[in-house]
Amino acid sequence: MNFSEKTDTLVVGAGLSGLYSAFLLATEQRRTIVLEARERIGGRISGKTAGRGFSVDLGPSWFWPRTQPLIADLTKRLDLAVFRQYEEGRGRFQMNDGSLREYGDCAVEPASWRLAGGMESLVKSLTMRLPPDLIRLREPVCRLERLDDGVAVAVGDPEAEPEKIYHARRVILALPPRLAASTILFTPEPGAELIQAMLKTPTWMASQAKFYALYDKPFWRHEGLSGQGFSQVGPIAEIHDGSAVSGPPFALTGFLGLPPSARTDREELVLACRRQLGEIFGTPAGRPEKIFLKDWSREPRTATRFDQVPLTVHPRYRLPAGKTGFWNDLVLFAGTETSEHQGGYLEGALAAALRVRQLL
Repeated sequence: MNFSEKTDTLVVGAGLSGLYSAFLLATEQRRTIVLEARERIGGRISGKTAGRGFSVDLGPSWFWPRTQPLIADLTKRLDLAVFRQYEEGRGRFQMNDGSLREYGDCAVEPASWRLAGGMESLVKSLTMRLPPDLIRLREPVCRLERLDDGVAVAVGDPEAEPEKIYHARRVILALPPRLAASTILFTPEPGAELIQAMLKTPTWMASQAKFYALYDKPFWRHEGLSGQGFSQVGPIAEIHDGSAVSGPPFALTGFLGLPPSARTDREELVLACRRQLGEIFGTPAGRPEKIFLKDWSREPRTATRFDQVPLTVHPRYRLPAGKTGFWNDLVLFAGTETSEHQGGYLEGALAAALRVRQLL
């Protein structure tokens, strides 16, 4: 077998768990390669530059320092500017008949915080501390094969000859277990029970869609509103103030309540979001300067066909079939869905990376 490159550890996936795994290994001077199928790093941490140095978070936006010590500590170590989520004022609730009710005390406990540069600043800061050329973009892993002295990692179309083959002493699967089981061929098969456990692990955010609407002025604040809102009508189910730390721009952001099957017409969906924002927060809210919409169920590098049914509760995440990996731990599980500590959150992604480092 002709290898394009050999390494001590190969990380599959450049989301937060994969990047943090590489960061930890780099501090120990271990030879590491990170393969990422997308054209960008970050995984479900995804932002769009919206001008004036502001990046909108189309993936995760918040973290909770009181209950999430790992990410709180990491933001301090990386010297990232943080700020408290804006929650001052009243909230609005849209009833089934479209009528509005107001409520007070919108503050969430424990307190939620954001990064001044958006969550992408966390990804960028970690990446800046990695050796050059460690991350390889547009390299989708299609096959893992166990060898006597490690693992062969093939890149490319699973139904064609591989474009590249890497040799690694150990492999870290830093992507959702369901996605790994659906897109990677394992030789030999690690066992039906494990594969089934991987397929049954829901990918967090995979069925969700998030919007971001930008404005020049925070008119809702001037009316004593927090920007927080909930709706039983839709298409938007949940709304929050998503403004920059000191605007402009100011913003309203949140999540859609429609299932993926009802989100096929993007143009109509954006128009419906504008109308609903106007209904809840007044005419100016229906006229944003810009509106962004990210449907994660349409992202093949995140969602599979099993992720098209929305989650109704936060899953209790754990290691698939209780195993840290397979092939005598030549392949190890990372990724937030494999963490019993805050699984599904950014905190879980960091916890999974720390667990893997202890096993290497």
